[in-house]
Amino acid sequence: MKLGFGLYRHQLDEEHYAFARQCGATHLVVHLCDYFNKAGGGHSENNQPVGDSTGGWGRAGSVDDPIWSQEGLEGLKAEIESHDLTLYAIENFDPGMWHDILLDGPRRDQQMALLQDLIRRVGAAGIPVFGYNFSIAGVSSREIGPVARGGADSVFMEQVDQTPIPEGMVWNMRYDDSPAEGDLPFFSHDVLWQRLAWFLKNLVPVAEEAGVRLAAHPDDPPVPVVRNSPRLVYQPHLYQDLLNIAPSRSNALEFCLGTVAEMTEGDVYQAVDEYSRNGDIAYLHFRNVKGKVPNYRETFIDDGDVDMFQVLKILQANEFEGVLIPDHCPQMSCDAPWHAGMAYAMGYMKAAMQKIGQAGAI
Repeated sequence: MKLGFGLYRHQLDEEHYAFARQCGATHLVVHLCDYFNKAGGGHSENNQPVGDSTGGWGRAGSVDDPIWSQEGLEGLKAEIESHDLTLYAIENFDPGMWHDILLDGPRRDQQMALLQDLIRRVGAAGIPVFGYNFSIAGVSSREIGPVARGGADSVFMEQVDQTPIPEGMVWNMRYDDSPAEGDLPFFSHDVLWQRLAWFLKNLVPVAEEAGVRLAAHPDDPPVPVVRNSPRLVYQPHLYQDLLNIAPSRSNALEFCLGTVAEMTEGDVYQAVDEYSRNGDIAYLHFRNVKGKVPNYRETFIDDGDVDMFQVLKILQANEFEGVLIPDHCPQMSCDAPWHAGMAYAMGYMKAAMQKIGQAGAI
């Protein structure tokens, strides 16, 4: 197991690289899609995207952004390596790149060709993993408030947002400045699975040739329908349905421990065991929660329903060699709430991994 750290687009700088390394990280998972870039200019004050039915995340970008070019990817990798870190994964396509793949729109084939070229560039740059979430609504129905231990601000959910998604929007981001009037129509789960199958069957072979693992994130929050749109992986067994579509090492999982724990069916430890034993997990979001959808709250890493040491023991027994990152964390009451919360989680993870390592084989 490797200790990693996740950074958003606006955090890709020397200060955050140094902070990640000081926390003990050896690997980075980065977001190149800028969720916080408001359409009218400036950036949101949020430390993470939580969902916004108005499209407040801002304007989607495009594959033409220089950071997605071969030079941009190789430059980012070199910059990260200069801080004694390894660029392990990129997380999420920009909605501007693949909205017609998600919606089965007129530019679907053109956008697939762009994604295929992007995955080839990612492989040529030596970046081994690309995470994604095949979802129309994306992250939704979550809020932030003083719900963690000691009144720390953290993410929670109390109800499912069923506000329809307006035309011209996916993943809470607008890709069309002059969209048609109205909202996206509801369609069935089977239709969304058919779209996913087309996506995987066209992109997995390219990922295989490029030496890249595509890693699927489960739906967050894991409920069947959000914002009047169907979801794919909202129970643990549905991960297997995704894997069965295109059996390949390049068809893998971005296993979010907190999201799986929030699911109403299955057992989180059994899911960790099954998918890590089979070698399906590319990397793992290591976070804790209390409760299940539609009522849960994200907790400090040592204060939730999940026995994090038991998870590490399972991963060790299955010889998991991927990366663990702390994902989002409660913010602590100090001058640097985000930094303190992440440092707390990283310290816990590093100590726990050392302790499990000292215990020998489980």
